[in-house]
Amino acid sequence: MARRATGDTGRTRGTRGTGGVKGARRPEVRLPTLEAYGGGELEPDGDYDGVQFRDEDFVGQDGGGARFMDCALTDCALDETRLHHARVLDSVLTGLRGVGTDLAESTLRDVEVIDPRMGGVQLHGAVLERVVIRGGKIDYLNLRKARLRDVVFESCVLVEPDFLDAHLERVEFVDCALKGVDFTGVTFKDVDLRGVAELEIARGVERLSGAVISMGQLLDLAPVLAVQMGIRVEG
Repeated sequence: MARRATGDTGRTRGTRGTGGVKGARRPEVRLPTLEAYGGGELEPDGDYDGVQFRDEDFVGQDGGGARFMDCALTDCALDETRLHHARVLDSVLTGLRGVGTDLAESTLRDVEVIDPRMGGVQLHGAVLERVVIRGGKIDYLNLRKARLRDVVFESCVLVEPDFLDAHLERVEFVDCALKGVDFTGVTFKDVDLRGVAELEIARGVERLSGAVISMGQLLDLAPVLAVQMGIRVEG
């Protein structure tokens, strides 16, 4: 059963990490001079270092196990693209679009993801460290059993994201919306949900230990919390 809570939109970004919560460390990506991608299909286990991918169509291609280091991917199509076990390091991903992109068991480290428009992204079993996802919208994001450390979701919309059995440490949600989120089996440590403007928890509200929410969110979540604790509220 979903409940919607309103975040503390008056909170400034400068106060993140207060109240005993350790703030997330953001990536500091400084790209070198990049070489334009020469075209062609992605290669499984390919090695891409210092490459600029712009307006590329990778629909249905297989780049499983590939490494992207110091790269920029801009306005690329990734529908049904297989990037299983890929490593994306020190890179900036802007305006990506696609449905069914497979990034399962991949590693994203020191990465900025800006204005994605995606659906059904598979990130189950993935490792995300020092990652910012800013703007855009992602539907049905699968982060089951993923490990997130120092991750910031900022000014984005996540529709029915699935965090089942994931581990979140130093994760911040800033001015974003979580619609129909599944927190079943999640482990939270220093997770700040106070900046979520729209918090709608479909499952797993009982797993919020280790997360921080605002007073307004607590009041909105009170009915479902009472049900989880077996409390009858009458009168």
